[in-house]
Amino acid sequence: MQGVSRNFFTLAIVYALCGMALGLHMSIGGNHLQMPVHAHTMVAGWLMSAVFAYFYHLFPAAAASVLAKVHFWLTAVSGIGLLVGLFFLLAGNAAIEPLVAVSSMAFYAAMFLFAYIALTALWRPA
Repeated sequence: MQGVSRNFFTLAIVYALCGMALGLHMSIGGNHLQMPVHAHTMVAGWLMSAVFAYFYHLFPAAAASVLAKVHFWLTAVSGIGLLVGLFFLLAGNAAIEPLVAVSSMAFYAAMFLFAYIALTALWRPA
């Protein structure tokens, strides 16, 4: 595994470790207020990044494109902004809501970019 595929899988592992640590913290402390952050970290972070890594590993031509690199950085930056912002928002800091909104829209844009990259690669004539 190399390039964008390796980057996405590394990001997936970091998300998994952070999401599981948050889950343990909530369980041990008995406070489950951050459950949405835990769920987003595990699904939007760990699962989606792992799927992106696998896709790019299977389609090296797509992984070599500039769009794949843009996809990685847009996903990484917006995902971190989304999760950190959501954590503070749920902790009662309403002023962080614009960061959550912008990060959410950017994360959604990253998914649209992936859809374009993936569908183009899947439907390209052999």
